[in-house]
Amino acid sequence: MTSSNGSSAAAPVPEAGALPLAGARPGAGREALPDRIWTVPNALSVLRLLGVPLFLWLLLGPEADRWAVAVLMVSGFTDWLDGKLARWLDQSSRLGALLDPAADRLYIVSTLVALALRGIVPVWMVALLLGREVVLGVMLLVLRHYGYPPLQVHYLGKAATLLLLYAFPGLLLADGSGWLATVITPFAWAFTIWGTALYLLAGLFYVVQVAGILRAERRTVVPRTAR
Repeated sequence: MTSSNGSSAAAPVPEAGALPLAGARPGAGREALPDRIWTVPNALSVLRLLGVPLFLWLLLGPEADRWAVAVLMVSGFTDWLDGKLARWLDQSSRLGALLDPAADRLYIVSTLVALALRGIVPVWMVALLLGREVVLGVMLLVLRHYGYPPLQVHYLGKAATLLLLYAFPGLLLADGSGWLATVITPFAWAFTIWGTALYLLAGLFYVVQVAGILRAERRTVVPRTAR
């Protein structure tokens, strides 16, 4: 989503594919945030995380789709609210900047798996999006190996997450019957297709940025060893 629990107050996101300066640490803005735990925005992020198992149970247990959509809407509202409160109350934190995108990804992954199990979305779409998460996980391990923090969330990733989290309730409602399902179906699939495309593109930009960091790292290491 778009808030990142106040992370927008941190350093601006570098342009995708741009090489960092030698010795620079991308994501330093996040590291510079206060190390707070007990804040209102963090409490809202934890509340969103606790809603994931309830959301999954509603989808896969009684298949109470309307209640599942309600949980997703509450999650979206609290995601917007925690970012606003972090800025208004000056409660941005390092933990919040990590919890917010983690909650978004957890909702996306869990929803995709549930929708695939119910036959609402094709398995290949789930494989693409889950594969993207695996690749990004490897990139995070590479960054950690070289002593870099995670990169700031790219604006394309935020837009893609927003589209997908709007698409999922639409897909659930489109799986029903009646005039609402008929009207919402094309919009739900449009959001799904565009969200998936942008989500994959944002992942590609992340990989490009990590590759740029590694090239810059090698350029600084080689002269030192040459001496």
